[in-house]
Amino acid sequence: MAHAETRGAPGDAATAQAPGGSVQAVLFDMDGTLIDSEGLWGEAERIVVAGLGGEWTEEDHERNVGGSTGVVARYIIDLTGAAATEAEVGLALYEEFGRLLADGAELRPGAKELVRLVADSALPLALVTSTERRLVERAIGGIGLGSFDLSVAGDEVERNKPHPDPYLKAARLLGVDPRRCVAFEDSVVGVASARSAGCITVGVPNHVDIAPADGLTVRDSLVGIDLEWLHGLAGPARG
Repeated sequence: MAHAETRGAPGDAATAQAPGGSVQAVLFDMDGTLIDSEGLWGEAERIVVAGLGGEWTEEDHERNVGGSTGVVARYIIDLTGAAATEAEVGLALYEEFGRLLADGAELRPGAKELVRLVADSALPLALVTSTERRLVERAIGGIGLGSFDLSVAGDEVERNKPHPDPYLKAARLLGVDPRRCVAFEDSVVGVASARSAGCITVGVPNHVDIAPADGLTVRDSLVGIDLEWLHGLAGPARG
């Protein structure tokens, strides 16, 4: 499967979840949802902050889970008072994260099986990540970027998560209605992005809790999900 281009015609962007009907596509966040990389990001942040003369705590990391590199870079600059630009701090974060990725990232339980299940079905699927394109293929290596019909990276949208742009772009490229897409996310920021795009959203918390909300399904893990359950999400919200 190709990761750069679409199959099908563009669909209309929408912001309200449809009340019923069939699921048209499945959209997966990457960091924290399919791969257990948040610990690697936390270590990269700690190293960068230490190099700027500051101290990075677990609370700092949790505040930034799911955030784009630009948002985290601005947070670090404010925290440390460093005379550095957002671009410089962002580059340092990506260099450290890339170095830590050298041995690959652990997969979250059930992730590879669920992606394979969807890939083998008639449902199209996309990877929708805040991570920049240059690291996506290496980060998702345990599953394989070729498992997805396409992927949308954080540097390929005008506004990254928590804005709806990444999910709206993925739906448009797949030629489906975002209101008929099931989106899997692990963070508050990611859930906000998927929900604001109108997606049927499933939260699978990793490092931070996700509060219950109308139209949001929260699960402990990706283990045991089947196609019947996925299609059932197009009806009333399930717990």
